[in-house]
Amino acid sequence: DLQICQHRAPTCCTKKMEESYQAAVRRERTQSIQALNFELKYMIVGHITAFQEAFESLLRFAENRTSSLFETAYRPMAKEAAEPVKELFTDISLYILGAETTVESAVLRFFDSLFPLVYSRLINPGITDLSEDYTECLRLTRQDINPFGHYSKNMVTELSKSLWASRMLSQALSLGIEVINTTEHAAVSKECSRALVKMQYCPHCQGLTLIRPCVGYCLNVMRGCLASVAELDAQWRQFISTLEYLTSEMAASHELEMALSGIWSSINEAVLHAQLNGPQLSATVDKVCGQPKQQEGNLSSASIVPVKEVAETQTFVMAHTSLNNKRREFINYMKRSRTFYASIAERLCDGDLVMRDSSTCWNGEDVV
Repeated sequence: DLQICQHRAPTCCTKKMEESYQAAVRRERTQSIQALNFELKYMIVGHITAFQEAFESLLRFAENRTSSLFETAYRPMAKEAAEPVKELFTDISLYILGAETTVESAVLRFFDSLFPLVYSRLINPGITDLSEDYTECLRLTRQDINPFGHYSKNMVTELSKSLWASRMLSQALSLGIEVINTTEHAAVSKECSRALVKMQYCPHCQGLTLIRPCVGYCLNVMRGCLASVAELDAQWRQFISTLEYLTSEMAASHELEMALSGIWSSINEAVLHAQLNGPQLSATVDKVCGQPKQQEGNLSSASIVPVKEVAETQTFVMAHTSLNNKRREFINYMKRSRTFYASIAERLCDGDLVMRDSSTCWNGEDVV
C-alpha cells in the first residue's frame, strides 16, 4: 500500500513511515532554507541595528548642540526652549523610523512653539502676562508674519532631502527581513513533499541508507519545489539596486550627518533674524494679538549674541565615520547576495545532501 516509495523489490517501509518521511522533509526543507537565510538576515538585522545606533548618536549630538546654543546665546529662554527642542528631535527620529509624519510638520511645529519664547524673552523681555490665549495667538501669528525669514523653510528643505533617503533605507531593510521570513515559511506542496521523500528517503526503504541523491536529480527536485521562491529573483535584484541607490543618496551632497549637525546653526540664524526685525514684528503682533502687560520701565530687548560655528566634536566624527563604514560594508555584502534567490536550489543541493565524489547515487528509481 505504499504511495511514494513503490519498488519491485521487497521493502522495509510502511504507509505510516511514508507519512513520517513527508513530515520530516517539510521540517528539513524549512530548516535548510533558514540556514541559508541566516547569514543574509543576520547581516541585514546587524545593519539595521548599527544604522539606528549611529543615527541615535548623531541625533543626541545634534540635540545637545542645539540645547547648548540656547544655554549660551539665548539664556533668558533656554529653560522653556528645552521642551520644543526635545520634541523636534523626537519627531525627526520617529520620521526616520517610518512614522506617519513629515519633516515639514516637525520643523514648523518647533518654530510655532519657539516664536512665543523669542518674542516674550528676547524681543520684548518686559512682558509679564504670557497667558495661554496670548501664547496661542503668537503661535498662529508666526505662520502669517514669518518672523524667522527663509531660515525655517531652508531647514525644512535641507532636512527633507537628507532624511528622506534614511527613512526609505530604514523601511527597505525592514521589508528585506519580511521577505526573507516569508520564504522560510512558504508552504510545501503535496507534490513537493512527495518528490523530496522519493529523493531522500525511498532508498532507505531498500536498506540503502548511505546512498545519496544524484546532483542533477536533486537540482530538478529542488527547482520544482522552490519555483515560487525563485520567482523572487527579479524583484530581489531590483531591491538590491534600490538599496544601492538609497545608500549613495545618503552619502551624496545632502548628507544626513551634515544636515543634523547643521540644525543648531539654522535655528541660530532664524532667531537672529527675528531679533533684528523685532520692532516690525512687535508692531504687527500688537495689531493682531493686542498689547500684553509690561513691567514698569520696560526692559530693553535682549542683546543679540552671534554664535560662531563650533569645531566638530570627536563624538560626531566617530558616529559619522561609523555610519559611512557600515554603509559601505553592508552594500558590498548585499551586492554579493544579488543572485540569492536564483541560486537557492544549487545551494540546497550542495554539501552533504548529494553524492559528489562517488559514481554511485540515487536517481529516484534506482541506484546508478
